[in-house]
Amino acid sequence: MATGNAIRGTRVGSGPVRWTERGEQAPRRSVTYWCANGHETTPAFAAEITPPTTWDCPRCGLPAGQDEQAPPERPRAEPYKTHLAYVKERRTDADGEAILQEALARLHQRRSSSF
Repeated sequence: MATGNAIRGTRVGSGPVRWTERGEQAPRRSVTYWCANGHETTPAFAAEITPPTTWDCPRCGLPAGQDEQAPPERPRAEPYKTHLAYVKERRTDADGEAILQEALARLHQRRSSSF
């Protein structure tokens, strides 16, 4: 077994692969985006596509837009909701009381039939 630092698939003396050796690169265009913190990001896109209206800033993670004077606003952080909070959004107190009574009736029926 051979040892060493050679990278598999290359030969000694070979140079780096250049763009000209790989073929032509697809036409591209750069679009500049700005976030609310003033960070500038310039990703490159294929020339034939429509770039997205917003892009995530790689420095702070905020959404960035193409208008430097009016970047997108910071997203509003939603507070953590418990399971009970979601249930209360879907059901009224009367619905909850009815479900509780049904469950208690089934429980009493099971207990009385097992004796």
